[in-house]
Amino acid sequence: MSYKDIITIESGKRSGKLCIRGMRITVYDVLSYLASGMTYEEILNDFPYLTKEDILACLSCAADRERQTLLVN
Repeated sequence: MSYKDIITIESGKRSGKLCIRGMRITVYDVLSYLASGMTYEEILNDFPYLTKEDILACLSCAADRERQTLLVN
């Protein structure tokens, strides 16, 4: 499954930020939890409506966006 099947954008939800399956939790939220040191299991326990696939979709989306980033010096 592609992250594009999980990550959604709705202009009226969370100011058009990338969200997970139309919910109000953003890709940024999940990436921030991971960056702070939370494990997959801790995130899934705190947010039981999320799945491991949702977390992997966030990581895949971030990797794809990073790959597309153009640096200008």
